[in-house]
Amino acid sequence: MLELLVGNMPLALLIAGLVLMGLEAISPGAHLIVIGVALVGAGLIGVLVPAVVNPFILAALTLAIGVGAAYVYREFDFYGGKGTAQTSDSSSLAGATGYVTETVTAREGQVKLEEGGFSPYYSARSTGGTIEEGEEVIVLDPGGGNVLTVEALGSIAEDEIDRALAEGADDTDDTDDTDAVDENSPSEPEAETETEKSS
Repeated sequence: MLELLVGNMPLALLIAGLVLMGLEAISPGAHLIVIGVALVGAGLIGVLVPAVVNPFILAALTLAIGVGAAYVYREFDFYGGKGTAQTSDSSSLAGATGYVTETVTAREGQVKLEEGGFSPYYSARSTGGTIEEGEEVIVLDPGGGNVLTVEALGSIAEDEIDRALAEGADDTDDTDDTDAVDENSPSEPEAETETEKSS
């Protein structure tokens, strides 16, 4: 039995690798593709070059091809964004921006977020009114990640902080204006110097 397995090891590696690659196609992002490519590579070499049917050589080939596949997988980042496009949980969507892909109302709509993960399209609802297709939006409430509550960036009113900053800027402008008037206005006559008195 053991001799049968060793004799057909390249074929077994090839089949196992193809199965793992198929599973990766069904469930993208599971990293099964790296192991699958390593097994398929070692299996193909074993089938095409029967001299390398030694289990230790096949193991070394699997390891070498696996390291190469992992490097290529990470370097080319087939799923986008060097890991930055992945969301850790729904709360990470709060404050995210994007644009409307299907008109958003209080009952339906869809948005695409700039940093929305593997699939950046989300169902969305507006807090009031209709947001037309193509408008920029911000996520107010991620709602568990299933249905986002969004608002158009252009319609967000000033809040307390914005008003305080504007008021602080006005106060600074008023102070600067007062200082400028004080510097330019004539002040008390200066005391005469001794040279002016003597003349």
